[in-house]
Amino acid sequence: MRFLAVFLLLAGVGTSFTRAETRPNFVFFLVDDLGYMDIGANNPDTFYETPHIDRLAREGVRFTNGYAANPVCSPTRYSIMTGKYPSRVDATNWFSGRRSGRFSPAPLRSSMPLAETTVAEALAQAGYRTAFFGKWHLGPSAEYWPENQGFHLNFGGHNRGSPPGGYFSPYRNPRLEDGPEGEYLTSRLVEDAVATLREYRDQPFFLFISFYTVHTPLHAPRELVAKYRNKASLSQGSEAAEFGFEEQVWPTDRPRRVRIRQRHPTYAAMMEMLDRGVGRVLQALRDLELDGNTVVMFTSDNGGLSTSEGSPTSNLPLRGGKGWLYEGGIREPFIVKWPGKALANGVCDVPVISTDFYPTMLEIADLSPKPEQHRDGVSLVPLLTGEGPIEREDLFWHYPHYSNQGGFPGGAVRSGDYKLVERFEDGGLHLYHLQMDIGERHDLAAERPEIVRSMQKKLHAWYREVDAKFLEAKSEGQRPWRP
Repeated sequence: MRFLAVFLLLAGVGTSFTRAETRPNFVFFLVDDLGYMDIGANNPDTFYETPHIDRLAREGVRFTNGYAANPVCSPTRYSIMTGKYPSRVDATNWFSGRRSGRFSPAPLRSSMPLAETTVAEALAQAGYRTAFFGKWHLGPSAEYWPENQGFHLNFGGHNRGSPPGGYFSPYRNPRLEDGPEGEYLTSRLVEDAVATLREYRDQPFFLFISFYTVHTPLHAPRELVAKYRNKASLSQGSEAAEFGFEEQVWPTDRPRRVRIRQRHPTYAAMMEMLDRGVGRVLQALRDLELDGNTVVMFTSDNGGLSTSEGSPTSNLPLRGGKGWLYEGGIREPFIVKWPGKALANGVCDVPVISTDFYPTMLEIADLSPKPEQHRDGVSLVPLLTGEGPIEREDLFWHYPHYSNQGGFPGGAVRSGDYKLVERFEDGGLHLYHLQMDIGERHDLAAERPEIVRSMQKKLHAWYREVDAKFLEAKSEGQRPWRP
């Protein structure tokens, strides 16, 4: 694969660890439904205010082609925890998501197998203290929840994919005690994380802060909503004028109502509360003199919600959003800060994916790799340090389901700057050159048949490797497409 050097400023390279000769700590931020264009580091024109996340990007390496392994949540979460593509265990949709369309969806597992050695278990086995905060959504019952998957502490992680009581206490969460009435969930999880930092400060730790925000329902403190309502100077017109919708016709898709501007005041307020939370944790690391020996990672589980369910954000110029195999559904904020090792203010355009976090953490911690476990991940250490390329040519996606957001069942492969999308209802193929056409508007399949054939061959070989499942007949006499 073509490797472009990490561009950097040398400020901060000489940072020394405050706890020399100890293994580095890890703080992992996972944001639910956060779009690539939602943070200022990726989008200087964003409506949202994210100064703390933007500072994190300046202090670390920002990957401009960072991807989730799936366009919806549970599969990507599985990929982070295991280092595997979710298709290997049929964890290809959000757990319990079984929407039908023209055909029935592929078989779906509803839990992360206990046989997996999660990244938390791998670090715990090496002496790390581990803690989980927020959204889990990787199993239907307590036996599959964080405390049985390598985490010593669990604040709020259970089977639900959205907060059952909303974002204000009482939370109705079986793994989180209610706070004072009106307490905000994002802030509460942050304060629990800061308290755990203080408890864990004298030993290596792994904190996985998995925000429920910015997933629906859209709830935020009233004063912040008012701030962004004023900022947007909302008009008294139609909903389209008020929130920035328009009808867009996407090639080969039916017209959809798609948000074209970021100006939803409640979503913006949720973004500010998220950013404040990230800043609060980072400041606690500095106050406790832990920041020099703590690796911080930041990403999302799928793209921003822009095509349904209120469509609170816009991913433009990326096409689609959550639930779609287009870039808007799978390209994510992807940041790694490794003080003293990864050069500050780095920007890397090499395609990377959520399976890569697991082997990267093991190498950073100087632990032996587990190639049979994180078999689909690649350590990003050479990219973080600027020492060389990674040995991988292609990235793959497999979504044999009808998404709640309108997305179609399909698969995809990215090879260099080309991306091939294959539809599972009829086997239709679409080819895009992402460097020249990041919005995936110009289908090159008819113009580049040789590239289509080559990439389809790779994609079908990968299907066989991971034992991918496909759509099933919905009625007698149906014959679903097969590769």
